[in-house]
Amino acid sequence: MSDRSNAQPGGWVSMFLAVIERGGNMLPHPATLFFILAVLIVILSGITANMGLSVTHPGSGETIEPVSLLNVAGLHRILLNLVGNFTSFAPLGTVLVALLGIGVAESSGLIGTCMRLLVTSAPRSMLTVVIVFAGVLSNTASEIGYVLLVPLAAMIFQAAGRHPLAGLAAGFAGVSGGYSANLLLGTVDPLLSGLTTEAAQIVQPGLEVSPACNYYFMFVSTFLITTLGTFVTEKIVVPRLGTWEGGESTEGGAELRGLTGAEKRGLRFAFVGTVVLVGVILLGLLPDHGFLREAGTGGLLKSPFLKGIVAIIFIGGALTGIAYGIGAGTIKNDSDVMRGMGKSMATLGEYMVLVFFAAQFVKFFNWTNLGLIIAVKGAGVLKAMELDGIWLMLGLVLMSAVINLFMGSASAKWAIMAPVFVPMFMILGYEPGLIQGAYRVGDSCTNIIAPLMSYFALIIAFFQRYDPKAGIGTLVATMLPYSITFMIGWGVLLSIWMWMGWPMGPQ
Repeated sequence: MSDRSNAQPGGWVSMFLAVIERGGNMLPHPATLFFILAVLIVILSGITANMGLSVTHPGSGETIEPVSLLNVAGLHRILLNLVGNFTSFAPLGTVLVALLGIGVAESSGLIGTCMRLLVTSAPRSMLTVVIVFAGVLSNTASEIGYVLLVPLAAMIFQAAGRHPLAGLAAGFAGVSGGYSANLLLGTVDPLLSGLTTEAAQIVQPGLEVSPACNYYFMFVSTFLITTLGTFVTEKIVVPRLGTWEGGESTEGGAELRGLTGAEKRGLRFAFVGTVVLVGVILLGLLPDHGFLREAGTGGLLKSPFLKGIVAIIFIGGALTGIAYGIGAGTIKNDSDVMRGMGKSMATLGEYMVLVFFAAQFVKFFNWTNLGLIIAVKGAGVLKAMELDGIWLMLGLVLMSAVINLFMGSASAKWAIMAPVFVPMFMILGYEPGLIQGAYRVGDSCTNIIAPLMSYFALIIAFFQRYDPKAGIGTLVATMLPYSITFMIGWGVLLSIWMWMGWPMGPQ
């Protein structure tokens, strides 16, 4: 316990939280929401087609009219393409393939060992920096940081004689608030870029958005979030929590212990595997006409390396995971490897249901031309407002931050927003990677105060280990300074990025 009382926030904060909870509880399951939206698109297509609505495509000059799905021809089109809409949905294959490789690295113990080594080997003065930094990096392995790093950070702070809730807050800020920052690509990158590709093709058929389209911005954002997260923890959260008087931790001995001989051997094997993989990649990229460059031109932007980055993630995760497992003894045969892949797939049942309905909504939206019509009309309104490009993007950041409070899934939100905002902003001259990057900034900043975020209840449970009276108000009051600081800092970085004209990623 600490020397202060954990008072629940009152006044406008309580009212604000009550509105969020009521609004969130009124929303159906995301899959149900997509089903409802798909039905509404069908109905709306019939209404708008009978209204004689049309726009002129700003690129080709052709007249675009709504296509009705509320007729026999539309019914036939839906029935004949229902399966194809699902199996051809861009994010589906990319996420499944990436998770196969990362599943091997996770099941072998490689990811958990690396995170524990990174955090426990840090000097006391660097604890906060390392925990926030490790939280950001944990996003490469999807959502393992919520389950492993956040409680581990609290244990480490307590073992060091510091307030465990400060460590927990720092870890949560890195994992969830820094969800769109990283030094490496993770499973969320191909997921979002697939949705962006589907939306961008409304305006420019055949356009492909690379999973690495935000990589440069993400890389720099990693150090920004680490710096801001450390500042908020040390200057705001720690003073507010006060001195920890609960004594040293007697829990989590296995998590806080040093590495075993088998784990060290596994890391050596994984290091060798990483060196071999990096060596092969460099051998294919560094020569002017290397085998990983674009055939004929020798270019990088359309090279098999960038276009096949999901395959690289799969190979990297599987190779290093197998190498670690052989060295540590956690992988004894090929069955262990396949079980690791199968375990990662077993967690995707609800995601597959969500994707099925999301795919139908996106396809219906494209078939009806409603997305393109809304984009052209919206672009005209935005042009008339004469807003600067930076303010447009900051508006998108703010909008995604607010929507995130009511809808927790990043992919579900983007599946709804992308078909509208990507074509609209593309017509105004902005590239899809920038639009996606602005969305990700807003989505990340409010993750840590969003009661509907899927791991929010778990984090409250972690809080209650050290403060039995903790509730939603306690958690939000602790994390709100991170959210505000990240929003301001990331908004400034995005503005500078746009002002300088820097590319968001290789594409």
